[in-house]
Amino acid sequence: MKASQNFSSKNKHNKIFRFAASVLTTAALAGSINSVSANPIEKTTTQHIASTSIPLQQPKPTIAQSPSVTSHLQLAQISPWGLIPIVVVGGLVIFFPLFFGGLVVIGEREVGIVVKKFAISGRGLPAGRLIALDGEAGLQADTLAPGWHWGYWPWQYSVKKESVVVVPQGEIALLVAEDGAPIPPERIMGKIVECDNFQDARKFLSNGGEKGRQMGFLTAGTYRINTALFKVITVANATKQGMSPEHLRVYHVASDKVGIVTTLDGLPIPGGEIAGPIIPGHDNFQSGQRFIDGGGRRGLQEQILLSGSWNLNPWFVQVEQVPMTEIPIGYVGVVISFVGKAHEDVSGAAFTHGNLVNSGHKGVWVEPLYPGKHPINTRVMKIELVPTTNIVLNWSGRTERHNYDAKLGSLTVRSKDGFAFDLEVAQIIHVGALDAPKVISRVGAMQNLVDHVLEPTIGNYFRNSAQDYTVLDFLSARSERQAEAAEYIKTALRAYDVQAIDTLIGDIQPPATLMQTQTDRKIAEEQRKTFEVQQQAQTQRQQLVRETALADIQQDMVKSEQGVMIAELKAKADIQQEAVRSEQGVKIAELKASAKVKEMTGEAEAIRLRANAEAESLRLKSIAEAEAIRATGNAKAEAYRSGVEALGTQGYTAMQMMQIIGDRHVRLIPDVLVGGNNGSTNGLVDGLLSMILWNQTAKPGEVISPLQSQSTVTELETTPSNGNQSPVVVEFPLDGNFG
Repeated sequence: MKASQNFSSKNKHNKIFRFAASVLTTAALAGSINSVSANPIEKTTTQHIASTSIPLQQPKPTIAQSPSVTSHLQLAQISPWGLIPIVVVGGLVIFFPLFFGGLVVIGEREVGIVVKKFAISGRGLPAGRLIALDGEAGLQADTLAPGWHWGYWPWQYSVKKESVVVVPQGEIALLVAEDGAPIPPERIMGKIVECDNFQDARKFLSNGGEKGRQMGFLTAGTYRINTALFKVITVANATKQGMSPEHLRVYHVASDKVGIVTTLDGLPIPGGEIAGPIIPGHDNFQSGQRFIDGGGRRGLQEQILLSGSWNLNPWFVQVEQVPMTEIPIGYVGVVISFVGKAHEDVSGAAFTHGNLVNSGHKGVWVEPLYPGKHPINTRVMKIELVPTTNIVLNWSGRTERHNYDAKLGSLTVRSKDGFAFDLEVAQIIHVGALDAPKVISRVGAMQNLVDHVLEPTIGNYFRNSAQDYTVLDFLSARSERQAEAAEYIKTALRAYDVQAIDTLIGDIQPPATLMQTQTDRKIAEEQRKTFEVQQQAQTQRQQLVRETALADIQQDMVKSEQGVMIAELKAKADIQQEAVRSEQGVKIAELKASAKVKEMTGEAEAIRLRANAEAESLRLKSIAEAEAIRATGNAKAEAYRSGVEALGTQGYTAMQMMQIIGDRHVRLIPDVLVGGNNGSTNGLVDGLLSMILWNQTAKPGEVISPLQSQSTVTELETTPSNGNQSPVVVEFPLDGNFG
């Protein structure tokens, strides 16, 4: 430190000496120039004034001439031989300050790199040093700024002019220090020290700057860098330094991506960890020194870079851009974090099949990610997508788009009767958004849920269930088996926080031999039905033939049937007509008989019998006559009985006969008398002849029919007289006309 102060005081004295020398040299140079050019100017002016005559009264115009113009006019009047002294004097004026005054002129866009050839004290640079801080011979830490600098005599100093470093917008510049303290073994880059953005080499070396690649870098701007100490790598010379120009541009992270950071310097990552923890205050890895001072770890980082532009040192940070994690509609993302705070289970005592942690901890996060885009570091976190819509899993040759059932095939089960057959099943499940972390914590992934839970659960159930039924029973009671399976599987999956929506039995493929038997039986049954149908068809065909034949004779049959029907109808009509007439006659007779009965009981009965006789005569004339006679006889007998009871037998008989004879004008002597005595039959012949003669002598226009003739009924009264019967003939007209 004392050496630095001594060097500073000496440097100040040298600067004062150089300033004084430069002032004296400038004054001498100005005086020589004035002495050289003064006489010609004065001479020329005197001659010009003397040769010009101007009236005193007139105003003299003032003409301003610039010194350069005047000098050019003066030089134009100097002869070539007169220029030699001027050139010699001018050369001496310039050479002496430069050589003996040590004048160095630095332009505005330059920086002077000073090399001291020897030191009066004879001190050299310490071992391992390249840049001199205390006036030692060699490359000097201090540079020359734009302007005039005195005292840098050519025999002691060599000044190299370098252009300033310009870093354009959108670029950075890296630096490599050629001198400084060695970098510690635990780091690979030099630390950042206060040195005015590497423009003050003395501060860099005095403050402990380290040689080699620097953690710090230059952003857009213009810098005066001591190129003897620092090698500056820009886009322009990146290729010569073995780097890609793209690495020296401002790093840009796209809007739909995240940058996964890997640092190349810092402390090693502790055992059991895969990434460095989040270190605050380093401005997204743009301040590497703050990252190192904060205990940052080299390697993969938990922190990510979001969309934007970042000034990053490519020797310190490597960035890999990956797309944001997108959670589609109908899904949630379960976060499995491999980094973070210590594991603290928050699943509760009821959940014994896994562990859940809060966000930011290591393990399965209890809160899932919902649909959208999320900036997730996929190198230290795993996102397991869990569908929240219904998932269909097929135990068949069909595969859904989610491909969870790609390895599932139809189930081979064995029935109670020993037959093995294939069974296709479709299972619909649903995982709730809040249940998704539990499912992933339990089984690890949705594919594991299918392979390790659903496949054995459903497969074993149907294998066990099929053993309780024959193949044909399983086929015939398919809906019942499906309902039983749905209820069982719903209960079984609920234990895994999975909802079983429905279980569907698809195609059932029984053994071919059994189906062949069933097919043959069915074919035989169908053939039997076919034969029955054919037989029925033949019967119908026979009936058709019969009906066709009948149709051919239908006209004759119709005529015959119509004739028969007409005859039957006529007979029925006649019968009905006769019946009506008979009924009407009966009714009339009954009415008449009733009237007669009122007048006289016997007469009433006679009228009724006569009415019945008339009615029967219309239908069966002979029966009607007999009934009429019987009715009349019964009536008369009744009348006789009544009369006999009243008058006695002989008295009533005599009265009745007298009444009849009187009322009816009955002839006591018949017109024809038929009699027979002693067994002779001539009486009948004589009677017949007498009747014929009677008819022949009848009045003109009078017709006597058997029903209308005055036939007589002979009542024989047998009286004992010596064994002989003497007929007593009484004529009763049948028509009731006793006139």
